[in-house]
Amino acid sequence: MKFNTKTRYGLRAMIEIARETNNNGIFQKDIAVRQEISNKYLDHIIYALKVAGLISNVKGKKSGYILTRPAKEITIMDINNAFEPGICIIDCITENYKCERENVCSAKNFWTGLNDIIADYFKENTLQDLLEEQLELEIKESV
Repeated sequence: MKFNTKTRYGLRAMIEIARETNNNGIFQKDIAVRQEISNKYLDHIIYALKVAGLISNVKGKKSGYILTRPAKEITIMDINNAFEPGICIIDCITENYKCERENVCSAKNFWTGLNDIIADYFKENTLQDLLEEQLELEIKESV
């Protein structure tokens, strides 16, 4: 199972936005440089995060980005949902999937359980958790 690049880069971009403590936010070009993401690709990521209501511009176009709510209130699931409609590790557990074997398939129950574990993990972890870990890693790296 793999998460798409937009989700992975979106998470990294959100960490950069969360770490900015000034009222001016962070510019997209700075996120691109720090996270080694092309500015053009980052356009799509930023757009999705804005549409999801996770970030906004400080003063309109050509200004920095800020979080729309505190990092401790933004779950990793919120970020994932900006790019994917929830988490689904296998097609047969999707809501509208029709399978002739679903009533006699123990594998479906296994996949559903695993999917629930992953979704719960995404819901339990916040952007604040990742930000704190990021800052700790940077302190260790600088020593």
